[in-house]
Amino acid sequence: MVNVRSIPSPAAHTEERAHEADHPTSLLARFGADQPLKLDCGIDLAPFQIAYQTYGELNAERSNAILVCHALTLDQHVANLHPLTGKSGWWEIMVGPGRPLDTDKYFIICSNVIGGCMGSTGPASTNPATGKVWGLDFPIITIPDMVRAQAMLLDRLGIDTLLCVTGGSMGGMQVLQWTAAYPKRVFSALPTACSTRHSAQNIAFHELGRQAVMADPDWHGGRYVDQGTHPHRGLAVARMAGHITYLSDAALHRKFGRRMQDRELPTFSFDADFQVESYLRYQGSSFVERFDANSYLYLTRAMDYFDVAADHDGVLAQAFRGIQTRFCVVSFTSDWLFPTSESRALVHALNASSARVSFAEIETDRGHDAFLLDVPEFFDISRAFLESAAAARGLTKAER
Repeated sequence: MVNVRSIPSPAAHTEERAHEADHPTSLLARFGADQPLKLDCGIDLAPFQIAYQTYGELNAERSNAILVCHALTLDQHVANLHPLTGKSGWWEIMVGPGRPLDTDKYFIICSNVIGGCMGSTGPASTNPATGKVWGLDFPIITIPDMVRAQAMLLDRLGIDTLLCVTGGSMGGMQVLQWTAAYPKRVFSALPTACSTRHSAQNIAFHELGRQAVMADPDWHGGRYVDQGTHPHRGLAVARMAGHITYLSDAALHRKFGRRMQDRELPTFSFDADFQVESYLRYQGSSFVERFDANSYLYLTRAMDYFDVAADHDGVLAQAFRGIQTRFCVVSFTSDWLFPTSESRALVHALNASSARVSFAEIETDRGHDAFLLDVPEFFDISRAFLESAAAARGLTKAER
């Protein structure tokens, strides 16, 4: 009989994960005690570091930079091999020569968010004050905190304004925060499959995942590194639950239906009789090899707290009042995690603030994850929007 406890321990990857948390296989920007990151929780985080990747070349005018903001379980490795998994970059379908985010034209930047576990300071990093892993001593972070850190990175790189900020899901939240907090630094914005605030249902799903992690006896109150353990079973269950929300019923049915896994008859046990069960277990076991459990807690909480209108008396349009940024908002018909109705609410608020905005609802049965998959209409819309933004900014082919 096999159940979720059969998920193998990622002990072979523990040392590699710990190394990447402090000494990433990426470019690295370090900020000392004299350059603290001011967090929403009231704490000044210093020193800290940001791990990032770049693709393409920055032009002489520094006007062709595009910031890609990654989603919850992703990282800065957009278009290169991942140092832990050896797999291709998570958005290679969008980033590269001749792709919508064309590296022959644009300078692409993506940083691991603060609170992440792939080189930017987070709960998996070493606390310089103690010499031990931060764990739950790390302060709670928010989406605005992530964006402040990115702004500090761009200052370090000498980039005053961005041609575009883009990203999906949690990345889309960062895009919206960029436009609300630094409107003069963002020429165009392409938020995808996201919302201006997390719904009660989404908060509930995140709480389910966090409780799965914290219920794992190997979590040890967040001190699992000190105990030489890792709550891989709880984190795997959290990933399995989360992954279901990224898909649609139609996509699951098309891919798996009720087909059996390597058998014709049920085993009358709790083994993975169905293909969909085996798929989810694989998603869980592969996830724990590359992700830190405490980072999962911190980043899901950051998404839960996000609410663009909160600092504007709850009036969303006020968050974008007078903004000059060009927007292209994209949603997908089968995305029930961030449904089109939430994108329409954003578009209405942008219209009320007299912003320049276009909107596309793309018909697909591939669910929330559609922005990561081969959806040609999304590619075409993204390419056209970026080319339009580049032309409006006066970038000639020679300048890109």
